Amino acid sequence: MNKFICQECDAVTAGHDIVHFGSDGDTYRDLCTACFNTEMAARSGLHQFKNVRLEPVSFADCDGAMHEFHFRTRLLGDILSLEAFELIAGAPAGYQFQSVGQAEEELFGLLGRLIQKIRRTLCVKHIADEPGLRGHQIVDTIVRGRVEWDEAQDGRMPQVLVDGRSFTWEELGEMLMAFEGWQFKLEMFDPSDEV
Repeated sequence: MNKFICQECDAVTAGHDIVHFGSDGDTYRDLCTACFNTEMAARSGLHQFKNVRLEPVSFADCDGAMHEFHFRTRLLGDILSLEAFELIAGAPAGYQFQSVGQAEEELFGLLGRLIQKIRRTLCVKHIADEPGLRGHQIVDTIVRGRVEWDEAQDGRMPQVLVDGRSFTWEELGEMLMAFEGWQFKLEMFDPSDEV
Protein backbone atom coordinates (compact mmCIF):
# COMPACT_ATOMS: atom_id res chain seq x y z
CA MET A 1 0.00 0.00 0.00
CA ASN A 2 1.39 3.40 -0.97
CA LYS A 3 1.70 5.78 1.98
CA PHE A 4 2.07 9.55 1.83
CA ILE A 5 2.59 12.32 4.37
CA CYS A 6 -0.18 14.90 4.50
CA GLN A 7 1.50 18.26 3.94
CA GLU A 8 -0.92 19.94 6.32
CA CYS A 9 -1.17 17.68 9.40
CA ASP A 10 1.89 15.43 8.79
CA ALA A 11 -0.22 12.27 9.16
CA VAL A 12 0.98 9.15 7.34
CA THR A 13 -1.89 8.48 4.96
CA ALA A 14 -2.83 5.73 2.51
CA GLY A 15 -2.56 6.77 -1.14
CA HIS A 16 -6.30 6.37 -1.70
CA ASP A 17 -6.92 8.95 1.03
CA ILE A 18 -4.66 11.69 -0.45
CA VAL A 19 -5.74 14.60 -2.65
CA HIS A 20 -3.20 16.48 -4.77
CA PHE A 21 -4.70 19.89 -4.01
CA GLY A 22 -4.15 23.32 -5.52
CA SER A 23 -5.27 25.58 -8.32
CA ASP A 24 -3.69 27.83 -10.92
CA GLY A 25 -1.23 30.11 -9.17
CA ASP A 26 -1.25 27.96 -6.01
CA THR A 27 1.39 25.55 -4.87
CA TYR A 28 0.04 22.03 -5.06
CA ARG A 29 0.06 20.01 -1.84
CA ASP A 30 -0.74 16.42 -0.93
CA LEU A 31 -3.51 16.58 1.67
CA CYS A 32 -5.29 13.82 3.55
CA THR A 33 -9.05 13.80 2.99
CA ALA A 34 -9.74 15.44 6.37
CA CYS A 35 -7.36 18.36 5.67
CA PHE A 36 -8.69 18.66 2.10
CA ASN A 37 -12.27 18.86 3.39
CA THR A 38 -11.27 21.43 6.05
CA GLU A 39 -9.59 23.57 3.35
CA MET A 40 -12.62 23.27 1.05
CA ALA A 41 -15.02 24.14 3.89
CA ALA A 42 -12.99 27.28 4.67
CA ARG A 43 -12.87 28.32 1.01
CA SER A 44 -16.63 27.68 0.61
CA GLY A 45 -17.65 29.42 3.85
CA LEU A 46 -19.06 26.17 5.30
CA HIS A 47 -17.90 26.75 8.87
CA GLN A 48 -20.32 24.14 10.29
CA PHE A 49 -18.87 21.29 8.19
CA LYS A 50 -17.59 18.36 10.27
CA ASN A 51 -15.29 15.62 9.01
CA VAL A 52 -16.64 12.20 9.92
CA ARG A 53 -14.53 9.09 9.42
CA LEU A 54 -16.66 6.04 8.69
CA GLU A 55 -15.49 2.55 9.57
CA PRO A 56 -15.44 -0.15 6.86
CA VAL A 57 -18.49 -2.39 6.54
CA SER A 58 -18.95 -5.79 4.89
CA PHE A 59 -21.83 -7.13 2.80
CA ALA A 60 -22.41 -10.48 1.09
CA ASP A 61 -23.10 -10.65 -2.63
CA CYS A 62 -25.68 -12.97 -4.23
CA ASP A 63 -23.16 -15.86 -4.13
CA GLY A 64 -22.45 -15.34 -0.41
CA ALA A 65 -18.97 -13.85 -0.97
CA MET A 66 -18.15 -11.05 1.47
CA HIS A 67 -17.03 -7.61 0.28
CA GLU A 68 -15.51 -5.05 2.65
CA PHE A 69 -16.17 -1.43 1.76
CA HIS A 70 -14.11 1.55 2.88
CA PHE A 71 -15.52 5.06 2.81
CA ARG A 72 -14.19 8.44 1.77
CA THR A 73 -15.97 11.81 1.92
CA ARG A 74 -14.93 14.70 -0.28
CA LEU A 75 -16.29 18.20 0.06
CA LEU A 76 -16.35 19.72 -3.44
CA GLY A 77 -17.58 23.27 -2.94
CA ASP A 78 -21.31 23.00 -2.29
CA ILE A 79 -21.37 19.26 -3.11
CA LEU A 80 -20.54 16.42 -0.73
CA SER A 81 -19.35 13.18 -2.32
CA LEU A 82 -19.42 9.93 -0.37
CA GLU A 83 -17.56 7.01 -1.95
CA ALA A 84 -17.48 3.34 -0.99
CA PHE A 85 -14.84 1.04 -2.43
CA GLU A 86 -13.09 -2.25 -1.92
CA LEU A 87 -9.34 -2.31 -1.42
CA ILE A 88 -7.21 -4.69 -3.45
CA ALA A 89 -3.45 -4.48 -2.86
CA GLY A 90 -4.07 -1.26 -0.91
CA ALA A 91 -5.83 0.57 -3.75
CA PRO A 92 -9.52 1.11 -4.57
CA ALA A 93 -10.63 -1.70 -6.89
CA GLY A 94 -13.45 -4.16 -7.28
CA TYR A 95 -16.85 -2.73 -6.46
CA GLN A 96 -16.86 1.07 -6.22
CA PHE A 97 -19.82 3.35 -5.49
CA GLN A 98 -20.49 7.06 -5.13
CA SER A 99 -23.39 9.11 -3.84
CA VAL A 100 -23.54 12.90 -3.92
CA GLY A 101 -25.59 15.46 -2.05
CA GLN A 102 -25.51 19.05 -0.89
CA ALA A 103 -22.67 20.08 1.43
CA GLU A 104 -25.11 20.94 4.22
CA GLU A 105 -26.85 17.56 3.95
CA GLU A 106 -26.69 15.12 6.83
CA LEU A 107 -23.90 12.62 6.03
CA PHE A 108 -25.82 9.68 7.48
CA GLY A 109 -28.70 10.24 5.03
CA LEU A 110 -26.18 10.11 2.19
CA LEU A 111 -24.64 7.00 3.77
CA GLY A 112 -28.05 5.31 3.96
CA ARG A 113 -28.67 5.89 0.24
CA LEU A 114 -25.18 4.63 -0.60
CA ILE A 115 -25.63 1.44 1.44
CA GLN A 116 -28.97 0.79 -0.30
CA LYS A 117 -27.21 1.21 -3.65
CA ILE A 118 -24.46 -1.24 -2.60
CA ARG A 119 -27.00 -3.85 -1.46
CA ARG A 120 -29.05 -3.56 -4.67
CA THR A 121 -25.94 -3.98 -6.79
CA LEU A 122 -24.58 -6.94 -4.84
CA CYS A 123 -27.90 -8.79 -5.30
CA VAL A 124 -27.44 -8.95 -9.09
CA LYS A 125 -24.98 -11.05 -11.04
CA HIS A 126 -24.25 -10.06 -14.63
CA ILE A 127 -21.52 -12.53 -15.58
CA ALA A 128 -21.36 -16.22 -14.70
CA ASP A 129 -18.33 -18.46 -14.84
CA GLU A 130 -19.03 -21.24 -17.32
CA PRO A 131 -16.52 -24.08 -17.05
CA GLY A 132 -16.05 -25.88 -20.34
CA LEU A 133 -17.43 -23.00 -22.41
CA ARG A 134 -15.68 -19.74 -23.16
CA GLY A 135 -14.98 -19.13 -19.48
CA HIS A 136 -17.52 -16.38 -18.80
CA GLN A 137 -21.06 -15.81 -19.99
CA ILE A 138 -23.46 -12.89 -19.72
CA VAL A 139 -26.30 -14.04 -17.44
CA ASP A 140 -29.11 -11.93 -18.90
CA THR A 141 -29.33 -9.24 -21.58
CA ILE A 142 -28.10 -6.39 -19.36
CA VAL A 143 -24.54 -5.84 -18.17
CA ARG A 144 -23.81 -3.00 -15.75
CA GLY A 145 -20.25 -2.03 -14.99
CA ARG A 146 -17.60 0.61 -14.90
CA VAL A 147 -15.03 1.71 -17.48
CA GLU A 148 -11.47 1.65 -16.13
CA TRP A 149 -7.93 2.30 -17.37
CA ASP A 150 -6.14 -0.83 -18.66
CA GLU A 151 -2.43 -0.59 -17.85
CA ALA A 152 -1.63 -3.35 -20.34
CA GLN A 153 -3.22 -1.30 -23.14
CA ASP A 154 -1.65 2.03 -22.09
CA GLY A 155 -5.07 3.68 -22.31
CA ARG A 156 -5.76 2.62 -25.91
CA MET A 157 -8.47 0.18 -24.84
CA PRO A 158 -10.57 0.17 -21.69
CA GLN A 159 -10.87 -2.42 -19.01
CA VAL A 160 -14.34 -2.97 -17.57
CA LEU A 161 -15.37 -3.78 -14.03
CA VAL A 162 -18.45 -6.00 -13.85
CA ASP A 163 -19.64 -7.70 -10.66
CA GLY A 164 -16.59 -6.21 -8.93
CA ARG A 165 -14.23 -8.09 -11.28
CA SER A 166 -11.97 -6.78 -14.04
CA PHE A 167 -12.37 -7.90 -17.63
CA THR A 168 -10.43 -6.77 -20.68
CA TRP A 169 -12.29 -5.25 -23.58
CA GLU A 170 -11.45 -8.41 -25.53
CA GLU A 171 -12.97 -10.66 -22.83
CA LEU A 172 -16.16 -8.58 -22.84
CA GLY A 173 -16.22 -8.81 -26.64
CA GLU A 174 -16.00 -12.61 -26.47
CA MET A 175 -18.94 -12.69 -24.06
CA LEU A 176 -20.94 -10.42 -26.39
CA MET A 177 -20.52 -12.87 -29.26
CA ALA A 178 -23.30 -14.98 -27.68
CA PHE A 179 -25.57 -12.12 -28.87
CA GLU A 180 -24.31 -11.98 -32.45
CA GLY A 181 -26.97 -10.32 -34.62
CA TRP A 182 -28.69 -8.61 -31.70
CA GLN A 183 -28.97 -4.84 -31.30
CA PHE A 184 -27.49 -3.01 -28.32
CA LYS A 185 -27.64 0.34 -26.59
CA LEU A 186 -24.47 1.62 -24.90
CA GLU A 187 -25.38 4.34 -22.41
CA MET A 188 -22.96 6.08 -20.06
CA PHE A 189 -23.81 7.29 -16.53
CA ASP A 190 -22.06 9.44 -13.93
CA PRO A 191 -20.50 7.32 -11.12
CA SER A 192 -23.08 8.69 -8.67
CA ASP A 193 -26.09 7.79 -10.85
CA GLU A 194 -28.22 4.72 -10.28
CA VAL A 195 -27.96 2.25 -13.16
